[in-house]
Amino acid sequence: MQVFVTGATGFVGANLVRLLLKQGYQVRVLVRPESLRTNLQDLDVEIVTGDLLDPGVVKHLRGCQVLFHVAAHYSLWRTERDQLYRNNVLGTRNILKAARDASIERTVYTSSVAAIGVPDSGAIANETYQSSIEKLIGAYKQSKYLAEQEAFHAISIGQDIVIVNPSTPIGPWDLKPTPTGDMILRFLRRQMPFYLNTGLNLIHVRDVAQGHLLALEKGKTGERYILGNRNLTLQEILAQLSEITGLPEPRSGLPAWIPLTAAWIDECVLAPLGKTPSVPLAGVKMAKQKMFYDASKAVQDLGLPQTDVRVALREAVDWFIHHDYVPNWQG
Repeated sequence: MQVFVTGATGFVGANLVRLLLKQGYQVRVLVRPESLRTNLQDLDVEIVTGDLLDPGVVKHLRGCQVLFHVAAHYSLWRTERDQLYRNNVLGTRNILKAARDASIERTVYTSSVAAIGVPDSGAIANETYQSSIEKLIGAYKQSKYLAEQEAFHAISIGQDIVIVNPSTPIGPWDLKPTPTGDMILRFLRRQMPFYLNTGLNLIHVRDVAQGHLLALEKGKTGERYILGNRNLTLQEILAQLSEITGLPEPRSGLPAWIPLTAAWIDECVLAPLGKTPSVPLAGVKMAKQKMFYDASKAVQDLGLPQTDVRVALREAVDWFIHHDYVPNWQG
């Protein structure tokens, strides 16, 4: 079977491509001209150069039976709102239409728990929960919600699409890195003296890749599946990183108003004056919430694996160190 993958140069996409090749699939990937191809180096894939928004992208999909639409633009900066909408919403609309025109038999669309949101009550959310778009913090989350609506619209007109909503993947091939990977790096570089009282649902990135393949094989059209594993506070995550590396964990929590104030000044006052902001306001606002999710539907219906997140954290640490993200490492 020949499959088409968008976002293959990214974190989840790179792990998915490796799994697909291991399972014997023929893999064709869409890569933008300016994208780094490090994550695809030495892989037996067919690379086509193009863009999600290209009206002619349909020609690249012809001959494939399956589309994995993993690509997305991730940013928490207010200045990138338009780019987020173009890439995530209009790009999803265009690639799904191209898949219909190319007679793709089944599509697995990579959404995110960002599109689901967090209950005001602080409860653990599952696939049945949905925040209103007004309550989704930041342009990125809103763009993922709108992109998911594009997928639901395509489903309503007869397209075979299964939606997966990864939580917070961790592990190898986090090239950019992701915000969670950046948090791990700041810990390794001893740049995290304090922590916020927040929480995340962590999952090994290879389990996320496996979840995509399981969604292709077992997922129901029109359903969405949270690909997650364990809910942990940031303090618990840092404690595990301390055990893995031997580095001391931060002992003091930081009141949310301090980074909120700093981020607001940074992004809303200094950035318009020409200073490059260092902390996105949306990111700090998100951190005020514990982003906890229930992945039992994917575990029960798809057989989503649940690798110990400590293994994922250790592999992320090892990958970053091996790839020289932590200069002069002496841990």
